[in-house]
Amino acid sequence: MSASPILQLKDVRKTYPSPTGGQEVLRGVHLEIFPGEFVLVYGKSGAGKTTLVNMIAGIDTLTGGEVLFNGLSVHRLNESQRARWRGRNVGIIYQSFYLMPNLSLLDNVMFPMDVCRLYHPRRSPQRALELLDSVELKEHAYKRPSAISGGQQQRVAIARALANDPPLIVADEPTGRLDSVTAETILQIFCRLAQEGKAVLMVTHDTSLMNRATRCLRLEDGKIHACPLEPAGEVGR
Repeated sequence: MSASPILQLKDVRKTYPSPTGGQEVLRGVHLEIFPGEFVLVYGKSGAGKTTLVNMIAGIDTLTGGEVLFNGLSVHRLNESQRARWRGRNVGIIYQSFYLMPNLSLLDNVMFPMDVCRLYHPRRSPQRALELLDSVELKEHAYKRPSAISGGQQQRVAIARALANDPPLIVADEPTGRLDSVTAETILQIFCRLAQEGKAVLMVTHDTSLMNRATRCLRLEDGKIHACPLEPAGEVGR
């Protein structure tokens, strides 16, 4: 594991407007993520897990604090700069997949390459096929999302998140809608990605997953706390 964090959150705060004067969701989050880690952040419904993901990915604006990616202050970039940075450096995986229904699985995986102007007529289809093969879906490459199961769609979403080879993977409740067997497959993929040197951060409400990560944290009262549950201490154990 690298000695330097790829991601740092320093006193990150987020308040949403409300009729009562504002709802403070994040209240000074401090966090460091290193390459080769699979970090799992547990939080109950409404704890601010999706807000945390959106702060890390630069999707939403901060109320206070700073998010640093390899020393770059993400939220000092303008909106278009953040979008370009995100497309090349962060793979985001949501519970709802967000695959494009009219595109084949292959084209769904290649879509981020096109958006980031990294598409190459020969190399991009080959990489997309390799990514689909890595999640055991190469034989379905030319099908549309409606022709495969929900668990398979989530695996396509993971392949798509890896399209531009980002060093940071952020997953928001990716196993929430999946059966236990399919969820296990997704966790094994995340473990493998961490072993390959990527930084993987997953937020969840499911405490049964906590012993699968290299490090476990808890999001409560708008802050990150050490998790009382003991992690496995070894990716994929």
